[in-house]
Amino acid sequence: MTSPLQRKLKISGPTAITANRLADGVVVWLTPGGSWSLAIAEAAIATTGEEVQRLLTLAHGDENTAVGAYAARVEVTAEGRAAPANLRERIRVNGPTIAPAA
Repeated sequence: MTSPLQRKLKISGPTAITANRLADGVVVWLTPGGSWSLAIAEAAIATTGEEVQRLLTLAHGDENTAVGAYAARVEVTAEGRAAPANLRERIRVNGPTIAPAA
């Protein structure tokens, strides 16, 4: 049986790598330099399966900082930065969809 990390990824658009910071669970994004950022706009954007696999390998090698890394579809803004492409990532970036009770 093939490890999930060894399977060929099917990428159909701009993709970024996201995870949760180990220390506190905060959502983080892998940057082009290989560090983690709180801002999705600073995320490295990949467009091929090979690029995404390279970034995932880098992310999984740093599980003392961030865990649960996975490839997430993103949209590219006019400025060339990543933005959430689906509801799950919008919630992870912006927080709950309803205001908490006062």
